[in-house]
Amino acid sequence: MSFKLSEFFDVRKIPCARESILYGAAGSLALGLGHFLATSRVKRSCDFGVGGFILTTLGCWFYCRYNNAKLRIQQRTIEEGIKNKFLYESSQFAPERENISNQGSSP
Repeated sequence: MSFKLSEFFDVRKIPCARESILYGAAGSLALGLGHFLATSRVKRSCDFGVGGFILTTLGCWFYCRYNNAKLRIQQRTIEEGIKNKFLYESSQFAPERENISNQGSSP
């Protein structure tokens, strides 16, 4: 098994990585430039830019990954529901038959 560093940093294969890095770069530029225009301190503005990059990238990364996980859970639930619908469609175990028989027996 060979380990290639270029495969490790391939952003196209990692979900949410490209968007997170691009938003991080934009956030870094905005925060660093804004701090420089406000204070005219170069080193401190660079520090703010790096911090802005880290915070923006991680924030976008976790937000995107959370939404992807939520979407996968919803998709799995829908797939199971569709599978159960086809499985129990005309059998005596169908949930619709239970509801109909319970409504018919109540006074």
